[in-house]
Amino acid sequence: MLSVFDHGPPPPCPAPFNLAAYVLGAARDVPDKTALSILSLSGSQDWTYAQLEQAVLGVAQGLRDQGLAPGARVLMRLGNSVDFPIVYLGAIAAGLVPVPTSSQLTEPEVAAILSDLEPQAVLRDPAIACPDHSGTVLLEKVKTFFDNPVEAGTFAFDMADPDRIAYIIYTSGTSGKPRAVAHAHRAIWARRMMMRDWYALKPDDRMLHAGAFNWTYTLGTGLMDPWTLGATALIPGSDVALHDLSDLIAVHRATIFAAAPGVYRKILSETPVIVAPDLRHGLSAGEKLPQRVREAWHVATGTQVYEAYGMSECSTFISSGPARPARGDALGTPQVGRCVAIMGDDGPAPQGQEGTIAIRRDDPGLMLEYVNAPEDTAARFHGDWFMTGDQGAMAVDGQITYLGRADDMMNAGGYRVSPLEVEAALSDMPGIDAIGVIDVEVKQDVRLIAAFYTGPKRLDDAALDRYARSKLARYKQPRAFVHLPQLPTGANGKLLRRALRAYYEVSDDQA
Repeated sequence: MLSVFDHGPPPPCPAPFNLAAYVLGAARDVPDKTALSILSLSGSQDWTYAQLEQAVLGVAQGLRDQGLAPGARVLMRLGNSVDFPIVYLGAIAAGLVPVPTSSQLTEPEVAAILSDLEPQAVLRDPAIACPDHSGTVLLEKVKTFFDNPVEAGTFAFDMADPDRIAYIIYTSGTSGKPRAVAHAHRAIWARRMMMRDWYALKPDDRMLHAGAFNWTYTLGTGLMDPWTLGATALIPGSDVALHDLSDLIAVHRATIFAAAPGVYRKILSETPVIVAPDLRHGLSAGEKLPQRVREAWHVATGTQVYEAYGMSECSTFISSGPARPARGDALGTPQVGRCVAIMGDDGPAPQGQEGTIAIRRDDPGLMLEYVNAPEDTAARFHGDWFMTGDQGAMAVDGQITYLGRADDMMNAGGYRVSPLEVEAALSDMPGIDAIGVIDVEVKQDVRLIAAFYTGPKRLDDAALDRYARSKLARYKQPRAFVHLPQLPTGANGKLLRRALRAYYEVSDDQA
């Protein structure tokens, strides 16, 4: 049998359609219910569904009043606050195309995005790095839109083809240049399969997500999905430390907890027993969840952690869940409604054999394209299949085991980072002749980015760190620098990047 999992297509997305209108649909049924609680150690700041809808529609109308027409690209340079999802949904409600970006990006990184996308407007918090732009609308101005008296029944959402572009997100590319990934309005419709087969989400759930507002994992799993179903989203405030999360789970009666594997590791290292009487289960994504962390969480809370696999180009489409638990170290099975295969050189591989994880190109959660990069877009498709670049194997029951990357892409705290991007940013540092970057394991299940370089002499690590900070977002910056007399290369002179790991030794202060 071949490694293909296909249990039929999902229900078609309605048309006409608007992503934001779909997310806010529950507001008319439960206007007084708490949609969002921003948690602190002393209490919470709560938003009802009516207040959330009012703020989103106020922003939508305000952006229209700025003269922005449907289809206009709007770069978001906002921090970790509730402003982020409100502005994001407001832009989509008005038919604009928001481009959410990490607040950690440096000014040179943002300048490259501005050159690539040429947005019509930049919605900016002055505290967040961003070059000057003629279409800048400062956060102070945007926040005045929140209270605009826009009646829900009178606002005209931009309702149109569900296949039209809704938003753009950036992801590291294997070429070293970040790619702009365009998604359609229908992408939110595809998340119904996640809510059923991964979350087992219900309207009375209280979903606590450990991430920041401006992380796409938080934006989707932690906010938009609970709002779509009329559940309550819980987000820790900026003053909450990771070791406080276990207390917040209990105090705020969280029924589902979502985080990246590193957050689970941190919580468990400080709190081996967690009293969480309302918790049903945890969710993990962003990188592979180690089995030992899964088992430790079960011992600490009495609940399971269910894992999901996805990428910037497609929402999570392989997962385990309460009704479909994973076996052993497997990721889980494709969600019902997805068509997933393990591809060999000549098509789907036989069951049990390693190949590239692929999803059929008609999946509603799959990207439209890489913006301004038709060759990169075409390179990711093989006939009817989108090739993820990740390796896996499918068992006879459809369970898929993750076997790593087929290339050298790194994972930094849930973010995929291209070594070529980091190498390009650091190669101009005076004193560096050649450089190679790879992630290394510093202790069990903990990896960091390390840079290996050649030059006349070893450079000061502090100077290297300062240079990296000026060029790269924090999650892309190497945490270790190693001077070598020469880099390992093959017979053709090409860098053997994976061979660099043999030159790294863990020191006590790095571990």
